Amino acid sequence: MTQPIPPITEDDIAQYLANSPDFFERHASLLAAVQLTSPHGGRAVSLQERQAEMLREKIRGLELKGAEMLRHGKENTAIADKLQRWMRELLLVREARELPRVAATELAAQFLVPQVGIKVWGVSAEFGDEDYAQGASEDVRAFASSLAVPYCGHNPGLEAAQWLADPESASSLALIPLRAGAAPEAFGLLVLASPDPQRFAPDMGTDFLERIGELTSAALSRLRPVVPASVE
Repeated sequence: MTQPIPPITEDDIAQYLANSPDFFERHASLLAAVQLTSPHGGRAVSLQERQAEMLREKIRGLELKGAEMLRHGKENTAIADKLQRWMRELLLVREARELPRVAATELAAQFLVPQVGIKVWGVSAEFGDEDYAQGASEDVRAFASSLAVPYCGHNPGLEAAQWLADPESASSLALIPLRAGAAPEAFGLLVLASPDPQRFAPDMGTDFLERIGELTSAALSRLRPVVPASVE
């Protein structure tokens, strides 16, 4: 008994056309005869026109991606320039005791942060009377040490917000711990604040803030006591 021939499916047709690129060369009239529905207005268009539309859409998508990449590149360059200017000001500081003030002032100026506060502790005796070396409670020191990454979010009345000139206007905060390398204990806390509740949102990335913390920590290490090398 002859086995029934299975019906030809759409997949069979698609595979045949994919494997027979010369099909439409042999049947060129089909290119004009086949009518498809355009996604733009639902009108009927030829296969050739639909292919052209798909190509134009693909080109538009690539143009948008290219424009987005260019915009991100410009933004990254602008951030790098600001970071370089900020670091330049820190490197030009001759008196170590001025470092926290310069770091805070230049962060506000270069990155347009409305309010910046900073406190450090465990400094050398000669810097103990500076305002930035006073006023950080044991609780806030423990809080700073508990931060593995910067805290970003709303201002729930945190103690560190009181270091700002106008804490009531600080709707969002970024709290950046200052550490000596990979030390578990923090020796300071940098506070960035804005009246915009979305400026330092909880879901924002913290990579750049971490770099700011690392650079600030390195600069402010000049305030800390020199630990004598161990004698073996």
